This record gives sequence, C-alpha cells and structure tokens, in this order.
Amino acid sequence: MTNPAPSGGPRVRFAPSPTGFLHVGGGRTALFNWLYARARKGTFILRIEDTDLERSNEASVRTILEGLTWLGLDWDEGPFFQSRGLEEHRALAHRLEAEGKAYPCFCTVEEIEPRRRAAEAAGGAWRYDRNCLRLSAAEREERRGRGLTSALRFRVPEGMTAWNDQVHGETSFDNGVIEDLVLLRSDGSPTYNLSVVADDIAMRVTDVIRGDDHISNTPKQILLYRALGHEPPAFAHLPLILGSDKKRLSKRHGAVSVTEYRDTGILPAAMRNFLALLGWSPGDGREVMTREELVAAFDIAAVNRKGAVFDEQKLEWLNSEYIQKLPGEALYDVAQPYLEAAGLLGPDLAPGGARRDWFLRVLETLKARSRRLTDFPRDAKPFLGEDYPIDPPAAAKYLTAEKSGGAKQVAARLRALAAAVAALQPFDEAASEAALRELATSKGEAAALYIHPMRVALLGTAVGPSAFAVLVLIGQERAVQRLTRLAGRLDAGEFTAA
Repeated sequence: MTNPAPSGGPRVRFAPSPTGFLHVGGGRTALFNWLYARARKGTFILRIEDTDLERSNEASVRTILEGLTWLGLDWDEGPFFQSRGLEEHRALAHRLEAEGKAYPCFCTVEEIEPRRRAAEAAGGAWRYDRNCLRLSAAEREERRGRGLTSALRFRVPEGMTAWNDQVHGETSFDNGVIEDLVLLRSDGSPTYNLSVVADDIAMRVTDVIRGDDHISNTPKQILLYRALGHEPPAFAHLPLILGSDKKRLSKRHGAVSVTEYRDTGILPAAMRNFLALLGWSPGDGREVMTREELVAAFDIAAVNRKGAVFDEQKLEWLNSEYIQKLPGEALYDVAQPYLEAAGLLGPDLAPGGARRDWFLRVLETLKARSRRLTDFPRDAKPFLGEDYPIDPPAAAKYLTAEKSGGAKQVAARLRALAAAVAALQPFDEAASEAALRELATSKGEAAALYIHPMRVALLGTAVGPSAFAVLVLIGQERAVQRLTRLAGRLDAGEFTAA
C-alpha cells in the first residue's frame, strides 16, 4: 500500500510501536497526520518503532496495518522499521560522545537507587547527579579495564528549551529539570529518544504531530536535534482522548482498538469522521463529513488544547447517518459478513437469488433504526424464519397489561386482525393500514391496541420499522399465521401479566 510520494509540502510520520493493537488514540493521531499531509500536498510516512524487541511482534504490525487500511489512511512512504537503523543510531550517539556532548555512565541501578531514595527523602525530585561526568579519561579507561560496561548519556546544556507548539502555543522547559538522558544502554541498544530523532532526521520529517503524552519528550529531542546540527521539526501535541469519567481512555471504558469497532459494526467512514472530531472541528457546525471534506477543512491550529471525550453514543449516531446513506446493494455488501456469521444468508438471498430483491427491501426497511451493522442479523432474523423470541417487556406492555384488556382480549384482537389481513386485496401498506384502522373503529377502540400487538407478533419486539411495512414484507400468509399463533399462545396462558 505504498504510493509515489508527492513532491514538496510537509513530511509527517505516524510511528506506532508494534506491541499491541491500534488504539483509537493511535488511530486519531494517524488520521490527523494523514489529514495534515493531504491538506497541504505533503507526504505521510509510516514508521514502525519496533526497537522494543521483547514486546514487538509481527501480529501487532499486521493489526496496525489492517487498522490503518480499514480507516482508509494510505501512506506514501514505508512502512519503515526502526530496528533496521540501529547501527546508524549508534553511530550518531558515538558522534555526540566524540564531540564532548555525551559521556559514558558506569552507574548501575543498584548504585543509583540509594541516591534516588535519599533525594526523594529530602523532598527533592531526583535526576541523575552526573556522578560519571566527573570521571577523568584515565578513570574511565580503568573501569573499562575492569570489564565494567557503561551506558552513554547526553549532557543536557544549561538554559531553556522552547518551541511554538502548533496546538499549545509557546511552550518551554527549564533544562535544569531534564536529566542527562541515556542515548545507549549498557548493552549498546539505542533508546527511544535517540532513535526517534535519528529517524526523523533521516526521513526529513518537517512536522511531528503526536499525543500530549509525548510532550515531556519534546525538549529532550529538540536538544538532540540541535546537538546533531539539525533544526528541529515543528511540533503539535494533540489532546488526550478521555472516557466518560474524564479519565484517560482505557480498556475499562470498553473497546479501545480500532479493529474492535470494525468488528462490532462500525463503518470505516463513520469511525474516521468520529476520530476527526475528537479535539477538532471545522468551525462551521458540520459533523457528518466525507473524507474529502475533512481534508479540505482540516487545520491543525483549530485543534483544541483540552482532552476530548470519547462519546460512544455519538459514534453510533454518526454510524447510523452513514448507514442511512447506503443504497441496497452497498448496504448488503457491508452487512453481509455479520449476516453470514449469524448463519442467516442462503443462496436465495445472494446476488441472482430468488429472494434477492425482497431481501434488499428488508435491509432498506431495517436501516432506518440501525446504529451498527451488528443490528442487521438481530433485526433480520424474524423476516428469515420463525425462530425468534418474544421480548418479555414487550409482552408485558402490549400483550398482558390490564390497560390492554389482558391476554384474552389481546388474543381476540389478533384473531380479528388475522381475518382482516387474510381478506386484503390488494395486500400493500396503504390497504393494510386502512383495514386495521377500520377494524379498530368498528370495535370502538384505538388503533394502537392493534398496531403494537401486531408488531410483537410479527417481530417479537415492540420497536422496529413501520408495522405496516413489516406486515407487507413478512407476507400475507406468514403474517396471518403469526397473528393466529400468538393469539393461541395468549389463550394458552403462556404469557403472564407483569
């Protein structure tokens, strides 16, 4: 999925760690980078930061690529793998050492820990005390001669590190609170901050767009850029995504993987639209926006500084808006995997099947109330067979309640309705509604006393599309059978009053 890179424009990158799924926060970060690149005719780079060899795995890489592809985020360069550049990263670290900007550190965890505890006990924040910076060249050689291994630390200069964040504005850190960061561990492996800067330089990244959780890394990386003789890229830090309790979104809030939302029936266009509105808006009140509209409207300067709440109800609303726009064949295509998984699709419903046109009308009728694609198997089941349950709350409200006259009275109405339906010619929505209302009027009763029990008889539930549309789609003969069958069950006392 690699396209020819556009010429000119900004160069941005999405750089996930392949240690799990594509989190919705990562999906939002990827989307904002993609929108920024597309809006400015730039280049969107995909880089897999797989230097944590113990936790990185190929399955996670596949999941990340699958999630990006599902969201419709095509990349121009990559995917590149950070682990393949380790030698180049080490070379930059040793260059800094040769220039006196980094120094070997022989301190072990066991040596540092007592000093850390002492500093914290005294009420101060710990940062490395530069114990090894004071070693002479001879002392360093003597320790190496004893077989001691060393990490390599970057010497943080005095002063302030500031940048104009594209989201937060002017931002600065006092270098005095930044510890001399480790560039190479004692086993020679490069650390995150070094590898990121090395790769961003090599890939000519001009803008870094990432989450607020990275903002503490930014002054460290700016210092490394400058120490290596490169101007830092522009930075933009996106607000964190929060759960309904205003705490950082996590598994306790429900699904957090992009592909989990796919599996639970969210359309990619709806998820993309929803993620775009987490911390950003076009400023004109629009909420339902195509990919092209998002690209045209996106402005990184309009991103909110505050955390964005992940509102699953809004996601479902957006999803329903996209479902409504799908014509019959396209609706069948997206619902097909969920219907097949439920064992509801036979050859007569497939393209060219005997009941294909009828089934497309069923889907068209059901979509008005569908919020997820997973609603279709549940709602289509009563149309495709007789094995569907009667919803207990619906039965209590419309079949046995005293205000409806009780089960015997409802059964009598269903039988009278079955007779009226059996006699209908033509059998269509208008004639069905007219016959039901005429029947109710002749009995001196409200039409609702017939409509609600009829829907329960036909679908097993009190909610759904127009009862008359359902009646016609179920078919005259089957509808009469269902009305009569439910009347018999009521007479037999199968349903008790609440």
